[in-house]
Amino acid sequence: MKNRNNNGECVYVIEQSLQPGSNANSHLYLSPLPLLSSATPTTIFLLLLLPFPALINPKFPHFLTRTPFSHSHSQRSTLFSLYLSQSRRKATKILRHVAQAAVNLRFSLLNLERQEESVSERNRGEPRLELKMKGSQNNKDSGEKVIWDQMRSSTGNPLPGPGSQSPRATPKLLVWLILFVSVTYIVYTLKLVSTSRAACSNLDDPFSTPRHLATTSSLLTTNVTDDRTVQIVHPEPEQTSVKHIVFGIAASAKLWSQRKNYIKLWYKPDTMRGIVWLDRAVANQTREGLPPIKISGDTSEFGYSNKQGHRSAIRISRIVSETLRLGLKDVRWFVMGDDDTVFITDNLVRVLRKYDHTQYYYIGSLSESHLQNIFFSYGMAYGGGGFAISYPLAEALSKMQDRCIQRYPGLYGSDDRMQACMAELGVPLTKELGFHQYDVYGNLFGLLAAHPVAPLVTMHHLDVVEPIFPNVTRIQALQRLMVPVKLDSAGIMQQSICYDKSRSWTISVSWGFAVQIFRGVFSPREMEMPSRTFLNWYRRADYTAYAFNTRPVSRNPCQKPFVFYLLKAKFNSTMNTTFSEYVQHHVPHPLCKWRMADPAAFEKVEVYKKPDPQLWNRSPRRNCCRVRNSKKKGTMVIDVGLCKEGEISEIATTI
Repeated sequence: MKNRNNNGECVYVIEQSLQPGSNANSHLYLSPLPLLSSATPTTIFLLLLLPFPALINPKFPHFLTRTPFSHSHSQRSTLFSLYLSQSRRKATKILRHVAQAAVNLRFSLLNLERQEESVSERNRGEPRLELKMKGSQNNKDSGEKVIWDQMRSSTGNPLPGPGSQSPRATPKLLVWLILFVSVTYIVYTLKLVSTSRAACSNLDDPFSTPRHLATTSSLLTTNVTDDRTVQIVHPEPEQTSVKHIVFGIAASAKLWSQRKNYIKLWYKPDTMRGIVWLDRAVANQTREGLPPIKISGDTSEFGYSNKQGHRSAIRISRIVSETLRLGLKDVRWFVMGDDDTVFITDNLVRVLRKYDHTQYYYIGSLSESHLQNIFFSYGMAYGGGGFAISYPLAEALSKMQDRCIQRYPGLYGSDDRMQACMAELGVPLTKELGFHQYDVYGNLFGLLAAHPVAPLVTMHHLDVVEPIFPNVTRIQALQRLMVPVKLDSAGIMQQSICYDKSRSWTISVSWGFAVQIFRGVFSPREMEMPSRTFLNWYRRADYTAYAFNTRPVSRNPCQKPFVFYLLKAKFNSTMNTTFSEYVQHHVPHPLCKWRMADPAAFEKVEVYKKPDPQLWNRSPRRNCCRVRNSKKKGTMVIDVGLCKEGEISEIATTI
């Protein structure tokens, strides 16, 4: 513990364990030694020997305070350096005290020798008196003898009689021993603390509890008086990246030639790892920028009794376990998807970074179809939309999955079999809104233009729905989408809502996809609901069939939106800004009798936005958009970015 003596000097105190009869307030001071000159030779010898073991063994401070040796060598060395740094300021003072004590001790010994010689000469001239004589003279001589004997012996025991030899060499030996220990102490101290200085006023006691060395922190810094620091640096755990992910892609040989093009859109062989699992070999297995192909194991021993499904569901459900058994190194997550699933891999990494890969995690999302979720499960991750399983959970799954599958022969697909095994393991689904199954038909525009406030991770069933951009093929539409994905993957499809107050227009920007302009004022509550541009999985226009809110397509001819689709996007490195251009999709518009500006006068919309890779490291919130003045005829300019202080999506209303 740290304390101050009567002179205001900072000293370190080592608490002693109390023994029976000892003083509870007794302490042993390491430094300084202000009373060294008046101490006895034995006390000086013990005090000088006390710090000597600390100079030899860095563990000595821990030993003094009974601190367990649970720290690393570098941490113990730091504690030792801090301990030694307290000595340098006192080194000169200690040297002065030690030298003065040695001189005082030497003078004391010389005085004792002179007294001894004078007494011896006096005794030789007078007869020796017996100790048992009566009278005051005998008592006086007896008292002088006792005092002299105690002076001759440091223990207080009587010395031998006059016939024995006086050990005059003993005091000299003690002096030389004390001087040797003192010099050794000073030399070692000056050498080991030559680069350290004391910090008594603000420095915590380095011999206290080991809270100063938190093993979970990545950096420990202790300030000292000369503005230098002592640092113990622990490397931070490496963040999850795409190299820690292994993709397991379920595919069929029948559709491989067509669907492999979806995989080429997002898979990068140089930086990613994945396996395509087929039911049988295909004729052309050239890589062509694709993952390696493997054939799934035989599943004929497993029972399958669902009359509406196909037993390939058993094969697909075992893909995670089969991928695990390949023994790939440095894997944190196994991500499952179909051959027609498109991944936004940067956003996938952003989502997985939120979770501890050393724990059991089963991450995915539900179907858009309420009926599908009721029929299968609201606690099931749909495989087409993709799901992620942490490595420890994959290990646990592989040990029991074959037994688990045998217990559920009547299930329909691979997804519900996987969820059944997760239920046996006791692991619930962790839902992430960015995984999209898209169990719908028709046009995805309503869903994409009002994407939830979450990173877009996957899209599925893209060969069932219409192309996401008009007048192009599905692959061409996705290739166009990948351009803004490369510029700002965190912001892709994120909706912003703002108003052109001078024209009384409502504007919705789905960055990287489309811009909509509405006559009149729609509240943000309405605009964030997907419009019903699609049919449910049973090809019906039933708004009750979805697991989320939707809004109808307006029948008022004046409220039909004017849609501008993405044409191109680029990045201005000088301004650190993305520029995206959206052109009007010309379709017939019914006659509107409202007396207000017509959005048909605009042919294109230019949107400026700064990339924001940290978007999902903050609390979820929509970006804000602002309509700017434009000097270009037929062009609207919009700025999209973080909402400013006090900025909200509103338009003035009259009360």
